[in-house]
Amino acid sequence: MARKFSSKPSSSIQISKPIFAYVLLFLDAILVSLIIAYVPYTKIDWDAYMSQVSGFVERERDYGNLKGDTGPLVYPAGFLYVYSAIQYVTGGEVYPAQILFGILYILNLGIILFIYIKANVIPWWALSLLCLSKRVHSIFILRLFNDCFAMTLLHAAVALILCRRWHLGLIIFSGAVSIKMNVLLYAPPLLLLMLKGMSISGVISALASAAFVQVLLGLPFLLSYPVAYISKAFNLGRVFIHFWSVNFKFVPEEVFVSKEFACCLLIVHLLLLVVFAHYRWCKHEGGLIQFLHSRVAAMKLRNAITSSFSLNQNSNLRFLTQEHIVTTLFVGNFIGIVCARSLHYQFYSC
Repeated sequence: MARKFSSKPSSSIQISKPIFAYVLLFLDAILVSLIIAYVPYTKIDWDAYMSQVSGFVERERDYGNLKGDTGPLVYPAGFLYVYSAIQYVTGGEVYPAQILFGILYILNLGIILFIYIKANVIPWWALSLLCLSKRVHSIFILRLFNDCFAMTLLHAAVALILCRRWHLGLIIFSGAVSIKMNVLLYAPPLLLLMLKGMSISGVISALASAAFVQVLLGLPFLLSYPVAYISKAFNLGRVFIHFWSVNFKFVPEEVFVSKEFACCLLIVHLLLLVVFAHYRWCKHEGGLIQFLHSRVAAMKLRNAITSSFSLNQNSNLRFLTQEHIVTTLFVGNFIGIVCARSLHYQFYSC
């Protein structure tokens, strides 16, 4: 009997995403080695970082006195601990630091690949696009910016949240904030996801854990010069030089530095977050207001209507898919980037 052959065309090539991710990591590790060996390092903030860290190592606890050639220290205490460790390991030399940051780059890429594979939002071949950014390679290996550690921790926190490890994810997130505060752009969508995926008491305990990390890291400065530390490390009103702006270089400098312009951007930022939360992120819950109302009602009546609360919680979890978590966090961050007055290129890249 003659065999029957299907007339349908053969399906497209399918490759296991984890295997392809390992191949990408191996190839990118080779590329990182070549960059370190053959591409000249560009010195921008390294000397300033080392000067600021040296003051900390010499037991200076007044944030106003921790300075470098680019100005006073403006990052929270986690930055000092990380770069003090780097200075200790590398002796303040650039070449061994590049090797360290090369390893960090591969680790960060591995976490990002895990996030995209877990979310299952792109085909296998699109994972290669995550390795093609010249600027990300430059930021990690040729600039040694603190964004690298901050965003690696942030991506680790996202990965933990995808695995429903909320408390540990919040602790790691707080560690990322302690290195550079641009990570806070993820905070509004993260809070919304926490309200969806956790009980109110769980949200409060997770936020308390994150706050405890900030207090613990900043304790040497809070005990010595608390006002200087808080005003320098968490200065939300700081204005960058107009020349280095990315988003609003077309705006006249006198407008750029004005408080009115900053307030307008803040209002636009908040409005966009509310619009996306209402029409996109809480669409399945009936909108943002309905969702918040249900959570408040559940908190007030949790002892009286335990079974009803359980159904509501399960309903929220049904819509809290891994794709939804990743999309909400990354879109929320992008909204913040669009509305940021003072923005460097690494904000786009990391």
